[in-house]
Amino acid sequence: MREYPDYKPSNVPWLGKVPSHWEVWKVTHGFNRIGSGTTPKSDNPIFYDGDIPWVTTSELRETVILDTSQKVTEEAVATYSALKTYPKGSLAIAMYGATIGRLGILGVDATFNQACCVYAEPTVFDTRFVYYWLWMRRPILISLSNGGGQPNLSQDDLKKIWIPIPKVNEQKAIVRFLDHKTAQIDALIAKKQSLLEKLAEQRTALISQAVTKGLDPSVPMKDSGVDWLGEIPAHWQCRRLRFDLKMNPSKSEIQLDDQDLVSFVPMEAVGEYGGLNLDIEKELSEIGSGYTYFSDNDVVVAKITPCFENRKGAFAKGLKNGVAFGTTELHVLRANNNLLPEYLFNITMSHAFAKLGESEMFGAGGQKRVPESFFKDFTIGIPPTLEQQEILNYIQDVRSKFSQRFDKVTEIISRLHEYRAALITNAVTGKIDVRDFCPNAIAEQKELAHG
Repeated sequence: MREYPDYKPSNVPWLGKVPSHWEVWKVTHGFNRIGSGTTPKSDNPIFYDGDIPWVTTSELRETVILDTSQKVTEEAVATYSALKTYPKGSLAIAMYGATIGRLGILGVDATFNQACCVYAEPTVFDTRFVYYWLWMRRPILISLSNGGGQPNLSQDDLKKIWIPIPKVNEQKAIVRFLDHKTAQIDALIAKKQSLLEKLAEQRTALISQAVTKGLDPSVPMKDSGVDWLGEIPAHWQCRRLRFDLKMNPSKSEIQLDDQDLVSFVPMEAVGEYGGLNLDIEKELSEIGSGYTYFSDNDVVVAKITPCFENRKGAFAKGLKNGVAFGTTELHVLRANNNLLPEYLFNITMSHAFAKLGESEMFGAGGQKRVPESFFKDFTIGIPPTLEQQEILNYIQDVRSKFSQRFDKVTEIISRLHEYRAALITNAVTGKIDVRDFCPNAIAEQKELAHG
């Protein structure tokens, strides 16, 4: 893409030169209103379940906000002077917490809580141009934030931002270009994400077929007596897992000193479809009660929603001193001599295991869990150990082939994200000239090229 014909110094070290006709404006001088909101007392019912949208940072997801999960009443707006209504088209950015830097544009008039900074009623800015600028600067804004427990941007920080800009019509042209291009890139990313999901489904289907029917379609079969399982190889034994495993072993079996290091595994360190991140190690004496104990060759499976449905679980190996402590939201399965531990892990990754486990969850909402009894009473065909190893070899080959395909698709997604970010940065900083860009003209040219 071509550059602008003339440039001048921006006097901003990281930015370098900008087009010679661009001006530099302080954000606070380019909007008539910059403010925030507040949270009405939650214990007063007259403030909630009204008709006025109330935006929290959970609604800031780089989209147009057309509705909110909570709404406030006119009484709340009248009672709280800080609870101002901002017009459709206003731009909001999250100031702190896990969502810091997330953005949203109002598609309706709305109020906000105190964690959002709102830019409204622009004078020299096109709001979506500022949106793309803030999106581009988000990593830097976060790095400049302060706060002990969590990063924190203040309204003063966000009012002091200087933005080099052209006139509004040219800003709109840049926005038109970016809207078109990012939509194309996002569509490509969505297709690749969908491909990853399909690959995961195919992998699971192959593993499920192997652990429920075996590898040889020509062997004699028999009725398992289990509705979902149907027929299994005639020489397999159909039984409940309780006869082949021990659940949640006691940490009293540990034979280590208090100063010895062990692996520490929070839920985020448990992979989907296998794998443990073992970067965290702690002295045994540092770990209090309330953590789940397991050791090398144990199988761990997340028991809480949505981690169970997402197949968070692993075959444990390489633990520090052979021992680990993890989140309480894990069940530990220890196979006996009739069942290879890694084969047991693959049973827990099968489609039927996940779906039947979901059906037996109990609890409310996001706290639903799979009970220990489900694992013990899960019934499946068990092949001889030699055949289990043959099936494991096949599954390892399946995982290896799919891993290569996953890596290729993931690399493409990563490059698309990088290209998207570079495109936005180059457009809003004037490194490329997109003033003549016309999506309709491009579409017409493509139609002509294809006859």
